[in-house]
Amino acid sequence: MSTELKSKSESECEECECTEERVSVKEATRRIGDLVHIAGHVHSLRDLGKLYFLNVRDASGIIQVVVEKESLVAIAREIVLETPVRVQGLVVAQGRKEGGSEIQATVLKRLAHNKEIPPVELSKEQKMDSLGLSTLLDYRPITLRNPKVKAIFKIEAAITQAFREFLTKENFVEIHSPKIVATGTEGGAQLFKLDYFGTNAFLAQSPQFYKQIMVGVYERVFETAAVYRAEEHDTSRHLNEYISLDFEMGFIESEQDIIKMQIGLLKHIFAHVKETCVEELAMYGAEVPEFETIPQISLTEALKLLSSKLGWKQEGESDLDPEGERLLCEHFRKETGCELLYVKHYPLAARPFYTHPLTEPLSNGNSPKMSRGFDLLFRGLEVTTGGQRIHEYEELCNSIAGRGLNPEDFAEYLQCFKYGMPPHGGLAIGLERITKQLLGLPTIKQTALFPRDINRLKP
Repeated sequence: MSTELKSKSESECEECECTEERVSVKEATRRIGDLVHIAGHVHSLRDLGKLYFLNVRDASGIIQVVVEKESLVAIAREIVLETPVRVQGLVVAQGRKEGGSEIQATVLKRLAHNKEIPPVELSKEQKMDSLGLSTLLDYRPITLRNPKVKAIFKIEAAITQAFREFLTKENFVEIHSPKIVATGTEGGAQLFKLDYFGTNAFLAQSPQFYKQIMVGVYERVFETAAVYRAEEHDTSRHLNEYISLDFEMGFIESEQDIIKMQIGLLKHIFAHVKETCVEELAMYGAEVPEFETIPQISLTEALKLLSSKLGWKQEGESDLDPEGERLLCEHFRKETGCELLYVKHYPLAARPFYTHPLTEPLSNGNSPKMSRGFDLLFRGLEVTTGGQRIHEYEELCNSIAGRGLNPEDFAEYLQCFKYGMPPHGGLAIGLERITKQLLGLPTIKQTALFPRDINRLKP
């Protein structure tokens, strides 16, 4: 419910200038006894007559400001929630909270005249937690200001930073591949079509082709970027635009080299998040997983385990359904203590044409049509897809043709294979999915800054 606000004349005190250099709220809380200058949005306010209390929020935190001077109280009474302000004052210890502090204002300056009162109460955590998803997303430019909501994206930033740090130290080179492409990486399924100056083009589903090409250049490459899927399912795990954390590496022996690299990567990511996002994790009561290794199971063995011990029979044998993923993760968590699980050796027909076939026999002898593709499940949800790729030119052409596609349509991609490519493979991690599982959120839409799904194109 929005209310039009009338602009009032500012008193002379509001024009007073701060004499101190601005510091963050977090820094101000540590400077008891000092005169400080802060700036931020008014998070909450209380009028006690001769005293006025403002909670001021900046990017680093929230601090209480006590307004007692009569001329400043007059200014404070013209201020509404989310008004940006400057404050100068003395930092004093706040007795009600151990280690707490507040600012006794000597200068208060309003920096903008808000046209309306915010439609949601950002300072009321209980109300924010119970906010409907549609309201949360319809007012996204405002709800993102809530400390608990914005904590999600601080964590995603930490995950991305750690992803880059680890792979750079492992001699990977960051690349930036095109997002407007001439053909799909997976045979044309789930593609967004574009008119590209009279020619058909598409939004990239994946940087896959370019990652493979660049393995021939740098041997090890990675990318963090948006990818696009014309996904028609409106579910808690699907988005039409999401951030994919990809890497590809050459001169491997098998998909196990990719898995080994990812285990080291995940250890680094989780350790970094645990160290740098203590407050953000605490807001969600989130526990960061710790592990030495991650268990593996073939899809064939997984399906057998589900039906024989876990009481679940799913339709089809080419993939796991959501309940199967959940049951398997719960089983291995109880058995091994690890909340992550690799499921490997998917049927070749269920994987993209570039996936390397599994040539050695499995224990059940059912190997010729299986692949070196794998998924990583985290707390019951697939967060990674990867595998070894076909690197021989003729084999790759045959695989393309075997899917009913024309190798000539992939001529530019096939160039690097025609002139020699090493055994290689890689994977893609869904940033929003891994964050959703880490924080225990009910839907992936909460972990997308401005989510895009079949029903949402705004804001």
